[in-house]
Amino acid sequence: MQLSIIIVNYNVQYFLEQCLHAVARACLHIDAEILVVDNHSTDDSKTYLTPKFPNVQFFWSDKNLGFGKANNKALQQAKGDYVLFLNPDTIVSENCFVQCLQQFKTNQHIGAIGVCMVDGSGQFLPESKRGLPTAWASFCKMVGLTKLLPTSSIFAQYYQGHLPATRSNEVAVLAGAFMMLSRAAIEATQGFDETFFMYGEDVDLSYRITKAGLLNYYLAQTTIVHFKGESTQKKSASYSQHFYGAMRLFVDKHYQKKPAQLVAMKAAIGVGKCMADVGRLFASNKITQHHKHEKILVVGAAEDVASATNILDHQQIQYEVFLINAKTAFQSIIAATMAQQYTQIAACIGKIGYQFYIAFLMQMPKNWLLLFHYTNSESMVGSNNKNERGVFISMQQ
Repeated sequence: MQLSIIIVNYNVQYFLEQCLHAVARACLHIDAEILVVDNHSTDDSKTYLTPKFPNVQFFWSDKNLGFGKANNKALQQAKGDYVLFLNPDTIVSENCFVQCLQQFKTNQHIGAIGVCMVDGSGQFLPESKRGLPTAWASFCKMVGLTKLLPTSSIFAQYYQGHLPATRSNEVAVLAGAFMMLSRAAIEATQGFDETFFMYGEDVDLSYRITKAGLLNYYLAQTTIVHFKGESTQKKSASYSQHFYGAMRLFVDKHYQKKPAQLVAMKAAIGVGKCMADVGRLFASNKITQHHKHEKILVVGAAEDVASATNILDHQQIQYEVFLINAKTAFQSIIAATMAQQYTQIAACIGKIGYQFYIAFLMQMPKNWLLLFHYTNSESMVGSNNKNERGVFISMQQ
């Protein structure tokens, strides 16, 4: 078997539904298996998802195992020559897996591949390619030097800002939201360190891959959507506790024999947590998941829009339909949307694929909301704020 895709789910049934449809489409020409570990969700994920995806191997945990341990549970069953760890709040394009597998074949020293990620508003996510979180890199990020000088090789080391997002490169750290490993990397690392409950596992795994003599590689030629806010709310106290706790675990594990760096990195982590805690006092806790919907423009081929309009009718949400084909220019969709004063679009995937709509997402105004809907599915999902919960509309609401 070529590829095993492992996804850990926790209370994001509608996002996972759309993710699985995208994954299945990307696997059409690949010998692949899909394994989902549910971390004791309470949102009816089991009842909702199991009948919809009979070819997916589901593992239903009776407790929250944490990210690393849940991934490792499926890893023990994975048969693929390559293994992809994928977040449930992602949308992959049709060519994504094929391009990654081809890249592995071009360089036998590659242990793991990550890809270009954009958020739900089409903005590039800099964690797609990162450097090690050294004391200097972390300090520059915390005090704003990285944001001020985003392409500097000195001040933007945290996100490898000197490496263009549009160019593939060897990098130090890949994001756990999309991390495809070779079997050699799996055997060398044995997967995630289960000491990390949430956050930091990808940094640790990336570091151990390089210590094993293999490369971490950022592939810019394929783009996925990572809604991001579904995984965590960055302004929450829980996020701060887990994230900075994970960073302490990382430095304790890998820098014990480098006391000067250990002290400096722990100091940087402490300052970072204090700044995050202070910032949280002034942050908005707005949740957009259940906001009142304005009118929605349903966009897609004639044969693909019916299931989307059924959902909107069921929820009594106003909409209009704009039929397109694969040759429709993005500007035509934008013009139609602006003419009717819409800010929300339901992208119907079927005859027109994910690759088209992901490219459109990166061109549309950033304050708009693009909802992904696979034809004949029962939900649509999207997000235009990477720090907040996303939006879903479903027949089940």
